[in-house]
Amino acid sequence: MEVRGGELVPAEGPLVVVSNHVSVLDPFALGAAIPRTLHFLAKEELWQSAPVGRLLDAAGAIPVARGRGDVSAMGRARDALEQGEAVALFPEGGVRREGPWLRGAARLALATGAPILPVRLLGTAEAIAPGHVGLPRVGVLIGHPIPVPHVRPTVAVAREVTAQAQRAVELLGT
Repeated sequence: MEVRGGELVPAEGPLVVVSNHVSVLDPFALGAAIPRTLHFLAKEELWQSAPVGRLLDAAGAIPVARGRGDVSAMGRARDALEQGEAVALFPEGGVRREGPWLRGAARLALATGAPILPVRLLGTAEAIAPGHVGLPRVGVLIGHPIPVPHVRPTVAVAREVTAQAQRAVELLGT
C-alpha cells in the first residue's frame, strides 16, 4: 500500500475524514493510512454478527441506521468531534463507484468547526470485490484539510461543503 500526503493529517483536534468507497477493504486501508484513531460511521447491519459487532465496538465505530437520518449516530459522532477525535465517513453512503454524496460529513464539520480531510482510495476494488480477490497496488492519497466554519448546518451550506469535499477527493491523483 502506498500512502501519499500522510504529513497533511492534523496530529490532533477534531477531524472529519471523507473518502470514496468502492470496496469492503476501504475502511481497513483508510484506518491503516491515517495515523489517528478513526471513529467510523458504519451501517448498523454490521452489528448483526456478534463477533463483528464486538470488534466494531472495540474500534470505536458508530452504528448508523441508513436512510433514516439517524440523529443518535450523528450525536455520537458530534460528541467524538467535540472531544477532539477523528470521525471517518464514506459520504457515498455505501460501496459504489459513483453517485451523489450524502451531507452527513458536511453537517458534522459545520456543527463542530472540524476541518474535512479528503482522501482518495485507489486499487481497493481490484483487491476485493464480489467474486474476486486480487493483489493490486493500493494507493491512499490524502489531500489538504479543508477548513470549515463553525456555523449552523443549513441544507444549502451543507450542500456547498459536501460538493467542495467531493471535488477535493475526486481531484486527488489527477
